[in-house]
Amino acid sequence: MTFRELVDAAVDTAIEGWDFGVLDGRYLQGEPSWDYRELVGRPLRSATALLDLCTGGGEFLSSLAPLPPVTAATEAHPPNVAVARRRLGPFGVRVADVSADPGRLPFDDGAFDLVLSRHGAYVPAEVRRVLAPGGLFVTQQVGGRDLAELNAALAAPPHTYRTWDLDTAARELERHGFTVAEQREELVGGVLHDIGAVVLLLLRLTPWQIPDFDPTSYETRLRALHDRLAAGDTLRVHSHRFLLTARLR
Repeated sequence: MTFRELVDAAVDTAIEGWDFGVLDGRYLQGEPSWDYRELVGRPLRSATALLDLCTGGGEFLSSLAPLPPVTAATEAHPPNVAVARRRLGPFGVRVADVSADPGRLPFDDGAFDLVLSRHGAYVPAEVRRVLAPGGLFVTQQVGGRDLAELNAALAAPPHTYRTWDLDTAARELERHGFTVAEQREELVGGVLHDIGAVVLLLLRLTPWQIPDFDPTSYETRLRALHDRLAAGDTLRVHSHRFLLTARLR
């Protein structure tokens, strides 16, 4: 496909929720050495009240069924709220739209004994407030060095949150009364194969990566990268991931 065909197809692609399946075979992304699902599964078996932060379209949360008797989720991206409610409704999950104030959790103090956040932002003070004493917080985060090679390839500014890393997150949680039980951090390799995958990633799936990105203003830089990829080169990138489990003291 030509540059224009790849870009136009990416712009026209409709995506529901956080469906990365559209990048299958085009963005080969490794996985960290830990298994987030397994780490979540252990406390999930004994949890009676679960909160999933930034649930997206509810894809991951629904895959954890059966869920605790009380399960709720939040979502701050308005198009995903309806998707999540449709997917999670049959499981009895309440999905709260927090787009107006993402930092505030609309739940009672001490309402949950397990809070999850997979690639979603959180406010430590709010997580503490909604957790019951002794409750557990499990999060896998996207660090500030995520896909930095992509920004560099397009001569785009670096992340505004580039200092976000394991040490910073762990210190924040400890200051808010948590004891960190487990922590890991890795840069995981990946490969982007075509310019359409780049546009899909930046425009539809990770718009925070380059906040001012649009295919028109970046066309010259996109064309230069396309020429590299079309000539048989690949764009090697790294996903920055870190994991924390922390119990409320």
